[in-house]
Amino acid sequence: MASDSDLIKLYSQRILGLAADIPHRGRLDGPQASVKKRAPLCGSTVTVDLDVTNGEITRFAQDVKACALGQASAAILGQHVLGRSRVDVEATRDALRAMLKDGGPVPAAPFDGYEVLEPARDYRNRHASILLALEATAEAMAEAERAACA
Repeated sequence: MASDSDLIKLYSQRILGLAADIPHRGRLDGPQASVKKRAPLCGSTVTVDLDVTNGEITRFAQDVKACALGQASAAILGQHVLGRSRVDVEATRDALRAMLKDGGPVPAAPFDGYEVLEPARDYRNRHASILLALEATAEAMAEAERAACA
């Protein structure tokens, strides 16, 4: 069981600040792709709408219904997502997963800021929520690319 000081560290002012100010919140009209992902354990959901041009995200919106950790992760993604490729998003998703599950390093630029979520390593029941926005974005990019090729 987590101690009170562990929970205070986990829900830091920085995490709560990120959760309160998620960039690109909402939905897009007529997106090229839209993906909704759900974390079964906690019920968190993230819906991502986006457009991709020349392999880069040109429009992006996210509807986030998650715990503060999932919201903070979505906020970090939202700060850096425009102009990014699927390779960038997938590399960040994989690095974040490794950071949480295997003690790997913090995801590198261009997605700076995920170090705030390092204390969540010990809370495996929160990992799925933290990864939702990146997973939905990667899946939506793949969907947009398939539609463009059809």
